[in-house]
Amino acid sequence: MRTAGHSMAKKFPLNPAHPERTCWGCDKFCPAHSLMCGNGSERTQHPAELFGEDWAEWGMDPYAPVTPPQLPAESNPGADPAIPGFESAP
Repeated sequence: MRTAGHSMAKKFPLNPAHPERTCWGCDKFCPAHSLMCGNGSERTQHPAELFGEDWAEWGMDPYAPVTPPQLPAESNPGADPAIPGFESAP
């Protein structure tokens, strides 16, 4: 049973058509030209604006295997990796 004055949070859109028109900082989704929450002087950008349209797919599968990044092959075998720029005598 719902009580008067309480509402559920709005569903967050994954890829809105015009994200630049809305502030995404809270669940009010104010127009960018009329911020009501005082959450700052500028609107909060949608994740699609910051990270691209595939932002929702990043790291969402908790069972996916994690692969460490591949480091480049050592180009100078005489270099000491602990000291940047140091090369041992030939």
